[in-house]
Amino acid sequence: MSSFGRSIRIYLADGTPSGIRHVEIANWSGQAIACPRGRFAELTKWEEAKRPGIYFLFERQASDIGNKAYIGESENVIKRLIDHERNKDFWNEVVIFTSKDENLTKSHIKYLESRLVAMGIECQRYKLENANTPTESNLPRADKDAMEEFIHNLRIIIGTLGHKLLDPIKSNATIEEIINTKSTIGIPLFFSIKNLKAQGQMTDDGFLLLAGSDFASTTNLSMPGNTKKIRDALIEEGTLKMAGENYKLLKDTLFSSSSYAAAVVAGTSRSGPQSWQDSTGRTLKVIEEQILNEQT
Repeated sequence: MSSFGRSIRIYLADGTPSGIRHVEIANWSGQAIACPRGRFAELTKWEEAKRPGIYFLFERQASDIGNKAYIGESENVIKRLIDHERNKDFWNEVVIFTSKDENLTKSHIKYLESRLVAMGIECQRYKLENANTPTESNLPRADKDAMEEFIHNLRIIIGTLGHKLLDPIKSNATIEEIINTKSTIGIPLFFSIKNLKAQGQMTDDGFLLLAGSDFASTTNLSMPGNTKKIRDALIEEGTLKMAGENYKLLKDTLFSSSSYAAAVVAGTSRSGPQSWQDSTGRTLKVIEEQILNEQT
């Protein structure tokens, strides 16, 4: 992502943040429209929605896991969306991207669809309802670069609208880069208790527990009720599997806090800032205090 600031203009069609929103980035020919399902009839009147483009159907749930999304393309977005409104039940918000200069062709939007589905699968933030990854269309070099710029701006807008579908959860920054940020984001953290070993890192969205982490085979009554539900859901969906005497986490999983992550690992109530440590033995709480002291 770029290291410089960007200006985004969001027009609230009815003056409220929960209605239809039209989004633009300065000096960019693309545009986005976000619409809750309950306002879909209003969206059919927007000329911007009748052009070739890309669309995202989102389902957001009030939990740590379970969000769904579908990515599609059409030469007339609203026409395709009318079919989805009738035939797809899961979504509660749609975000569409079209061009103000009407220069997006069928090949362009097929390229965008393929790239965006692949990115969504790689990021693993939402469960994609797409059956497979579409074939990427063959574009001239200049057109391909133009579409990559379109994707760059699209990612900024989709994240600004509250959907981080296309943003990697896991930080791949080097230790030097992490130190320079003066934050806890991306620092490798470890938690060991009895015969359990877990690894994770702070992110902008919470705490990411990494694949391969151990989970206790049993839980204690002191374990917070919500964390017990999260743990049970991970077992039910197959993300947690028995390996020897304990469970093993099969894929990177995001939790809302370091304490929730520590609790599901240990099966008991735990303080995340006191439990997680870096490679030198400093607890997350100590790291946070040291960074804060350096800034004041």
